[in-house]
Amino acid sequence: MTHDRKTAGFKERTRVDAARERLVSALTPLSRTESVPLGEADDRVLATEAVAARPVPHYARAAMDGFAVRAEDTFGAGDRSPVVLDVADEVGPNRAARVHTGSDLPGGADAVVMVEQVDVRRDRLEVFDAVAGGENVAPVGEDVAEGDHLYDPGHRLRPSDLGLLKSTGEDAVEVYERPTASVIPTGEELVTADPGPGEVVETNGQTVAQYVSRWGGEPTYRDVVTDDEDALREAIRRDLDHDVVVTTGGSSVGERDLLPEVLDDLGEVLVHGVALKPGHPVAFGVVEETPVVALPGYPVAAIVNAVQFLRPALKTLGHLPVEDHPTTEARLSRKIASEPGTRSFVRVSLGDDEAAGDESLPTAEPTRASGSGVLSSVALADGWVVVPEGREGYDAGTAVGVQNWEWSA
Repeated sequence: MTHDRKTAGFKERTRVDAARERLVSALTPLSRTESVPLGEADDRVLATEAVAARPVPHYARAAMDGFAVRAEDTFGAGDRSPVVLDVADEVGPNRAARVHTGSDLPGGADAVVMVEQVDVRRDRLEVFDAVAGGENVAPVGEDVAEGDHLYDPGHRLRPSDLGLLKSTGEDAVEVYERPTASVIPTGEELVTADPGPGEVVETNGQTVAQYVSRWGGEPTYRDVVTDDEDALREAIRRDLDHDVVVTTGGSSVGERDLLPEVLDDLGEVLVHGVALKPGHPVAFGVVEETPVVALPGYPVAAIVNAVQFLRPALKTLGHLPVEDHPTTEARLSRKIASEPGTRSFVRVSLGDDEAAGDESLPTAEPTRASGSGVLSSVALADGWVVVPEGREGYDAGTAVGVQNWEWSA
């Protein structure tokens, strides 16, 4: 895509789904793997098949507190005619040994009589209920047999999975590496602290870097790069060893919005301008096979685009599923408008439940400060309502879904 920032403008904007597909189709999931201790493998993605190296349990064990016996020695036992056995350290003909839940089943025993079914009188045991062979015993491999298939490559590991793997004798797993992301904030007005007139504290890069971590990536948060073509080129070239390069600011069509032109000079611009609000001046490109995501500079616009495009890019690179955000059904407290042909993300706060016919729904109150530069309108919201391209908004009282986009998955 040949790009001329001075004449192109945004006469045509790519639809959100098409833009996302164009970006994701340019990505190749990572093939790099690493061995990770189980204690550090939560939420990582398996790169190889997991097979049980040993059975669970790996020994026959008592499943109840009681006495280990030979089942045949208890035959005929009843409430009125108990069988009497000797209490001993070993199990043999007419001999029983005390066991506890989880104890190794003594040699010679094939069953356990529950403590509730016996009466102990010194070294003699009265058994009031017969048991069958294997009763109250957990055999070797009852839970998992040696060689059992546990998980396929691509499985996202959970704490319970890691517990199972540890029980089968594993202490580490082979997983895909996390995708690396360079996060480069841009803008000559940005400072790290104590802003003067005309200066702004840099927050977009920090915020995006933290989202990269939350979405399964490894961020490198770079220092601010000023609005200079040579400096921007050098910053992008420097980080092409990362799996994705993310910039914030300078993605529109103004005199200081240089990134689309720099991307076009270094590689290929895939998309510039997307039909979403806030944040339509987002751009994607590829430089020497490394994807570059140029996010808008306004904080809300940067977050909206990061969620819509950077999140699925990182998930795709890292072999993670792009799961839907949890949604709360709520009823709008007032009307919200949207531009036809544009997908709008309207920030809302959830209020108390209100009776609505046979159902009770919380209220969704659109934030009063709705500009794309008002970071508090996101930080203090509970989620956003997505107005699709085919609607001009929703009337007050309409039941809508509120997406919890801050959800970590």
